[in-house]
Amino acid sequence: MLFLSLAFLLQKKCNMRNTYFILRHGETPYQLQKEKILYPWPEPSPILLTEKGKEQAKVAAEKLKKEKIDLIYASDMPRTRQTAEMVAKELGVEIIFDPRLWERNMGIYRGKPIEEYRRAFPIRKEKFSKPPLQGESWDDVKQKVIDFLKDIDKKHQGKNILIVSHGCPLWLLQGGIKELNEDELLEQKAKLSLEVGEVKKL
Repeated sequence: MLFLSLAFLLQKKCNMRNTYFILRHGETPYQLQKEKILYPWPEPSPILLTEKGKEQAKVAAEKLKKEKIDLIYASDMPRTRQTAEMVAKELGVEIIFDPRLWERNMGIYRGKPIEEYRRAFPIRKEKFSKPPLQGESWDDVKQKVIDFLKDIDKKHQGKNILIVSHGCPLWLLQGGIKELNEDELLEQKAKLSLEVGEVKKL
């Protein structure tokens, strides 16, 4: 009888765990630029989804319908807000916006050609600990998204939660969950990085 009681309690505890899904915002005009420019911030005008990006959000919503999503957490930057709102409308769920899901702050390189940033940081591993002036390092971003996940995991039990964010935070969130070191994060970056509009179960 005691064994059965313990087994029941263990099963109940497991059933109360949250399930997480991640979604990268849909395509924006910046993905279409021939010469890649880092996102400006603050934005001179809202960076919104292209028609293809809107379609990607609709496709993601269709995929998520069978997952019975309970609520959405999202970055409130215009492109992620727009993506999250389109998905929330289809699923009929609430959105909670959290600035810890913002894209990485690139400091003085925001709005400038990406090659300019790459020349300043030729060693990729340096990007973990060395932030651009007035910006964030990869370690800074990883820490804030892991803190975010720990916080919301305490607030909810047994929920299916969708997280809508950007490429860099979602890559580092997955790496942080897997407890990957810097070398492993770099080795698995292509595997862990989401395409625009891509949804994935954590």
